Amino acid sequence: MKISRRGFLKISGGVTTGAVLGTFGVHLKSSQAHAQTLKTKYAKETTTICPYCGVGCSEIVSVSNDRVINIEGDPDHPINQGSLCSKGEALIQVANNERRMTKILYRAPYSEKWEEKSWDWAIPEIAKRIKKTRDESWMAKDGKGRVVNRTEALAGLGGAALDNEECYLWSKLARALGIVYLEHQARI
Repeated sequence: MKISRRGFLKISGGVTTGAVLGTFGVHLKSSQAHAQTLKTKYAKETTTICPYCGVGCSEIVSVSNDRVINIEGDPDHPINQGSLCSKGEALIQVANNERRMTKILYRAPYSEKWEEKSWDWAIPEIAKRIKKTRDESWMAKDGKGRVVNRTEALAGLGGAALDNEECYLWSKLARALGIVYLEHQARI
C-alpha cells in the first residue's frame, strides 16, 4: 500500500485527535443529558429597587425558608433591562449578613449598655421626640418680623433607595413639620 506524505499526515492527525479526545473524556457515543434543578425552583420571587444609587434598577429577589437565596436584574424593567452593576449584584451580601441589625437597640442617655426594644415602643418614642424638638424650637417669625413658621432644630435627608413617590411624600412630611434643612443624596 502506497501512502503519500499528505495521506500520512491526514491519518496521523486523525489518530492523534481521537487519542486526545479519548484522554479528556470526550466519547463519541451518544450520551443522556441531565439537568440539575435550579435552586430557585420553589423560592418565592418578589421585585425590589436597588438601594445603592438614584438610577432605580429593578431586582428580582428569590426567598426560600426566610432567607434570600438569589438576586438578579429584572429583564422586564425599562431602566436596567436585567443588568446590574457590581453593587447591585452584591446586594445578597447585605441581605445575608450575620452582622446586620435586626432588632431595635436603644441606649439611654449616659448609659453604657444597649437595651432591646420593640417597634411598639420605638415608633411612639420617635414621634414624641420629634414633636418635643419641634415645639421647643418653633419659629413663627424671623428677626425681621416676617412669618416663617419653621424649625431649624430638625433636618431631613432623603436617600437613594427612595423612588419619586416616596421622595414626594417625605418632602411633604418634612415641610409639614416645618423642616427647612431638607436634602436628598442620590449617589449618581
